Amino acid sequence: MSAGRSTVAAMTSISVSPVTADRFDDLQHTLTGGGDGASCQCQWWLMTQREFSGSSRADKEELLRAETARSPVPGLVAYVDGVAAGWVRVGPRPAQPRIGRTRIVAAGSSEPADATDVWAITCFSVRRDHRRLGLTETLATAAVAFAQENGARVVEAYPVDTAEVQRSVNELFLGTVAMFQRAGFAVAARPKTGRAVMSLSLPRVGESSS
Repeated sequence: MSAGRSTVAAMTSISVSPVTADRFDDLQHTLTGGGDGASCQCQWWLMTQREFSGSSRADKEELLRAETARSPVPGLVAYVDGVAAGWVRVGPRPAQPRIGRTRIVAAGSSEPADATDVWAITCFSVRRDHRRLGLTETLATAAVAFAQENGARVVEAYPVDTAEVQRSVNELFLGTVAMFQRAGFAVAARPKTGRAVMSLSLPRVGESSS
C-alpha cells in the first residue's frame, strides 16, 4: 500500500504556499472537497461555541477571508499538479482562543497560554479526490517551517491516536499521532484515551539546531 502511494506521488507535482488573499478561492476549493470544511470555514478554534453556532457559513467565510489579508496568514494550501488540494491551519496559540479553553490542551500543555511564540497546528482539510498522497504530512512539515520563519519557539499539535481509537477520515482533521511523530513531534502528554498533546521545539531562524 505504501509502495502504491509512493508511485502515485512520484507521478504528481506537490507544492505548498501560504494562503494569501489572492489564494482565497483556492482555499475554498480545498474546504469544499468533503467533510465539514465548507460549513466550518476553519473558524471553530477562533470562536466560542455560542458564536460558532450563531454564525452562518457566509459569516464564517468572511471571517476567514479577512484572516488571509493579515500577517501572518492563517495557514497553508497544498497543490497537486497546480490544483488546490489541501489546507492546514497554523498560527500562534493566542490567536486561536478556543485552544486555551480545551480541556485536553489545558491538561496536557506546559506552555503559557498567552505565549505568542507557541504556535499550534489545529486543522487539516484534504479533498477526497487527493487523499492517500501524503498531503497531511506534507502540510504538517510545511507548517512547522512556516511557524519557524515567523518566530515560533514551539509548535504544538493535538492529534488523534489511531492505535487507541478508531475514527472516520473526516474526524481526523486534527491529524494523527503517527503522522506528527514522522514530522518530528514528540508526545508531551496523553490527557485522554485516543488523544495526545504533541510538541516540537524549534531553533530560532539563523541558529544552529545542534
